[in-house]
Amino acid sequence: MSAHERVKLAQELHDGIAQDLVGLSYFIDSLVAQINTPDQLRGDLRQLRFNITELIERVRREIFQLRAAPMQIDLTQKGDQQYELSRVFNELIRNIYEHSQASEIELMIADNGIGGAHMKDGHDGLRGVTERIKDLDGTISIDSTETGTRISMKIPRSDT
Repeated sequence: MSAHERVKLAQELHDGIAQDLVGLSYFIDSLVAQINTPDQLRGDLRQLRFNITELIERVRREIFQLRAAPMQIDLTQKGDQQYELSRVFNELIRNIYEHSQASEIELMIADNGIGGAHMKDGHDGLRGVTERIKDLDGTISIDSTETGTRISMKIPRSDT
């Protein structure tokens, strides 16, 4: 399986099965919280919830492995930091959808590197990011100079 195919599979696992399992776990939590749920059923539902949580973690580890393997990066400090930052951003965005009642989401990421971030033939990273933001009816701005890169994205919130 090519690197591209592994990344696409990781995306599909994340956006499909992993999110479905998270949604199922929230539904189980709501059943447990209902006043009229019998105690025996509540205990069974809690056990089911723990099992689903373990399954979510297994799926997330598999997603990480699919993404990490093709990148050929040192998976010690650098890989751990990338993984942890991706989890931070995922959680922050999830919190927006769960709690904020916002109508718009704006993200900005900047670095102090050497710049040069622009679309290039044969390199699909920024092209893919731009396509995804536009598919979400959003806008993206990339400002890259020799003192770093700043990427700003703004999308309307959608619960679909």
